[in-house]
Amino acid sequence: MSHTVEILSVGTELLLGNIANTDAQMLSQGLSELGLNVFWHTVVGDNPQRAREAVALAKQRADIIITTGGLGPTCDDLTKNVLAEAFGKELVFDEGSAQRIRSYFQRIGRPMTDNNLQQAMLPEGCTILENDWGTAPGCAFEAEGVHVIMLPGPPSECRPMFHYRATPYLLSLSEGVIASHTIKLFGIGESSMEAQLRDQMNAMTNPTLAPYAKEGECELRVTAKAPTDEEAQALLKPTVEQIKQLFGDKVYGVDVPCLEYVVLEGLKAKGLTLGCAESCTGGLIAKRLTDVPGASQVFKGGIVSYTNEIKAGLLGVPQETLDRFGAVSKEVAAAMAEGARRVLSCDVALSSTGVAGPDRDDRCNEVGTMFVAIATPQGTHVRPLHLGNRPMRERLRTQTASHAFDLARRYLSGLDYGA
Repeated sequence: MSHTVEILSVGTELLLGNIANTDAQMLSQGLSELGLNVFWHTVVGDNPQRAREAVALAKQRADIIITTGGLGPTCDDLTKNVLAEAFGKELVFDEGSAQRIRSYFQRIGRPMTDNNLQQAMLPEGCTILENDWGTAPGCAFEAEGVHVIMLPGPPSECRPMFHYRATPYLLSLSEGVIASHTIKLFGIGESSMEAQLRDQMNAMTNPTLAPYAKEGECELRVTAKAPTDEEAQALLKPTVEQIKQLFGDKVYGVDVPCLEYVVLEGLKAKGLTLGCAESCTGGLIAKRLTDVPGASQVFKGGIVSYTNEIKAGLLGVPQETLDRFGAVSKEVAAAMAEGARRVLSCDVALSSTGVAGPDRDDRCNEVGTMFVAIATPQGTHVRPLHLGNRPMRERLRTQTASHAFDLARRYLSGLDYGA
């Protein structure tokens, strides 16, 4: 049976924009991996009447409702009350949950106020989802053909509660196994990728193929359902191989987290080290590398050479090159990478220089004009980029860093450097 899901996020702070709704993003990603279709996201404030209206609408159009927030001890935590009322269920006191709440406060050495025990009031007959990361238990029940799952709002609780409590419950709703693989691509736009696959995606039923656009790259998720994981993998393999052949060297990995992870793994496999010299990206290349655990095994360091003085004085970029071609040029990008390789004593070095905007602060180049370079024992290569002149500084910097990683990925894989 194909399920339709609505995520109902409860909290006035979400409506006011005081905090970002990262729970809904995480849930959508996780549910997609389970092969469940998220059709609606709804955010409602801490208002009983508006919450009732949101639940009434969700009941009409979804057969799985997942709520986040509103399970705490204060008077505005109303999720359980509204859901129980909507499905004709009484709230009953669960002593086991109460004891876990008491134990939690004893463990952290804080006194417990009586209102915390309202968190132990749960819909009659529900499956209790124990919260080992906070106080408010979650719960799940089925009524009127709808499955309801309630999760706490704090992301530090919601994420593990979904993975370790809600996911087993959701898997029990489906016969057989749902498996998926995510194919990561760089160097192709979502529209171009989708145009090549549109007819195939529309015709597929099991497995299915779904595209996802990310900042500067694309993903394709292949999902299959079968009685066993072995049978599901057998369904997935031909499609994964077909996609890899179709897009060739634009595929940088299957089930890998990011480009920088692939680069670091490639360096480890070859016993090479990496360094970087950054101008327009301002340390983003180094930041993304060091976000990956274990980067210290191969990453030597980075230099943010934001001014010409540092480019010349620290990296050794010839002043004549800076004066003749300007800081935003292929010649300077090459000299920066070569300088980083020399100064940092690394095998491979990356560099970036460009105009990130929103203002045109370079006398010769438009916003979005970037250059990335790679210096290796075999030589230096520069990739010029024209990423558009829309004043989106963060996007331009992110894409520039990704292009630098793509150069490294191609070098480590023995591929040509591409466009």
